[in-house]
Amino acid sequence: MTRSPAEVVRQTAVSQAANGICYAICGQLMFSEADLERMIAAVPASAAAALSRKAYYFVPLTVSQGEETVIADRYDVTLSDHAVCHRNFNLGDAQCVFISTRLMDDKFSVAFEFYINVGHALVERAGVAEAFADLAWRQVEAGVRGETSLDAWEARKFATGGGPDTEKYKNEFLAAAFSDAISIYLLSLSLDVDYYDLRERDYPLLAASGLAERLRQVAELFPPNPGFEFAIYYKRRA
Repeated sequence: MTRSPAEVVRQTAVSQAANGICYAICGQLMFSEADLERMIAAVPASAAAALSRKAYYFVPLTVSQGEETVIADRYDVTLSDHAVCHRNFNLGDAQCVFISTRLMDDKFSVAFEFYINVGHALVERAGVAEAFADLAWRQVEAGVRGETSLDAWEARKFATGGGPDTEKYKNEFLAAAFSDAISIYLLSLSLDVDYYDLRERDYPLLAASGLAERLRQVAELFPPNPGFEFAIYYKRRA
């Protein structure tokens, strides 16, 4: 059975976490509701404050059918071929974000998808922090190897290429790098993350020391909520 996003919004109760984030669960999750609640609670209140008028709906599948988006109440192999990781649905002056929990195969992937959405929304609404921008660009000028996403990698390449749109690409790089760093930071608050699990084939991953500097800067901007801890280990704990 599928429903329109508007139907899901109308028929599903929304909860609000202590940090202010609004969310709803529709259909079966691949993990426990307690895990989801902790995932949401990991977002620092100072960051969550920028997410007003936004609600996150955790659904089995968000399916793209041409120009129409529908929500599946349970996993279906046929529908999964046309499912997307997430889709935004605007309702008046509010925005609902539907995240497909059954398209991804583990809690790690669902959490990262959620935090990527949070990171993008935060940068969209609040912009790039000056302290982070200064740090990230110093790293670029120092030739620190790699990046944290394909978007950041591509924008950095054009920003340092000497073309006519250098400033435009620099701004795009800083926005992508800040969003990435926020997402990885939030993921590290929620789960024990091995950084190299994030590696991609399309670009070299940012050097660990470079990422550590960026994450520490994000942690200063958005300190962890009570009950959560930020720490960087260069060797996995036994």
